[in-house]
Amino acid sequence: MTKRKGPRRASWNPVTGCTKISSGCKNCYAETMAKRFQKNGVKGYENGFHLTLHNERLNLPLKTRPSTEFFVNSMSDLFHKDVPVSFLDKVFDVIRRAKWHQFQILTKRADVMVEYFKTSSVPENVWLGVTVENKAEGIPRINILRSIPDVRIRFLSVEPLIEDLGDVNFSGIDWVGVGGEAATNARPMKKEWVLNVKECCERDGAIFYFKQWGNWGEDMVKRSKYENGSLLDNKRYRRMPEIKQVSQQLSLWEEAAV
Repeated sequence: MTKRKGPRRASWNPVTGCTKISSGCKNCYAETMAKRFQKNGVKGYENGFHLTLHNERLNLPLKTRPSTEFFVNSMSDLFHKDVPVSFLDKVFDVIRRAKWHQFQILTKRADVMVEYFKTSSVPENVWLGVTVENKAEGIPRINILRSIPDVRIRFLSVEPLIEDLGDVNFSGIDWVGVGGEAATNARPMKKEWVLNVKECCERDGAIFYFKQWGNWGEDMVKRSKYENGSLLDNKRYRRMPEIKQVSQQLSLWEEAAV
């Protein structure tokens, strides 16, 4: 398989900590990691998994020279109800200024996200996504995401997939990533659920991406996620949307007011 070319990837966590709001949150990996970091004295995790704003981290993308795909808040949810609008404005100001990067923002709080973008445009270098773990909680988020205008890339994180989504409409969605749960008490993901998502993607023109099986394999045997791997019917699905790279990235970086 040819190694994917393009910008490097990194996480940017101007917010850490969160609260559980849906079925997909049950075995939250970020909570486990945050508590471990707190125990080990890692800087920035003095509050464990309690919501914490990090003003000192805001300018990190502006100080990062190579073109990077930043996943925003891998350790939280940017649109948590306790994150002030004034702080969101600061985050998006940095994103707009850091034009040589791409920013992927994923949320389970689609209702908060859509309210924010009623008075603010979505920057061109932002991907907006929602989690779709099941029918009742996840699928309504897709319609909310579709309602936000002028989004360059709309994506779904179907992880952890904890039930069959049925005949779901992926029209207007660019990329759908699917994955099973990786946790001590992980819930199984059935192969037919994954194949159903794949078929819906192919029908509606969305790119299907398979991340991993998690702790339950394709054969429904529980083992480590590394042993179970990321092959579906012995094939790897790792396509990403094609993004036209910003030209003259170095000069853009040099011109930014860091």
